[in-house]
Amino acid sequence: MEVIASAKQIRVSPRKVGLVLDAVRGKKVSEALVILNFLRTPTARTVAKVVKSAAANAENNYQMVPAQLKIVKAFAEKGQTLRRYRASARGRASPYKHRYSHIIIIVEEE
Repeated sequence: MEVIASAKQIRVSPRKVGLVLDAVRGKKVSEALVILNFLRTPTARTVAKVVKSAAANAENNYQMVPAQLKIVKAFAEKGQTLRRYRASARGRASPYKHRYSHIIIIVEEE
């Protein structure tokens, strides 16, 4: 049985989150948490929270053993994009975007 956990509207682009998720996809939950603990990016802390949440959901709602859980799917979807403008040379304005993402982790018993 698959158990899902997600974090929505996280203030980091999906492309950057995807790099962290590639490191933990297909691993056991305990291995993934160790890997995320040693990654230097701040996004790893948020992904670790979602992995812990998925393990807790499986344990509390479906009586699964956390030691036997494996990350089956891990992906980041595109969230909202805030469009802002910054002052530029010669009285102009340059647009830039604040990208948000939704992190989704799916775990399953081995």
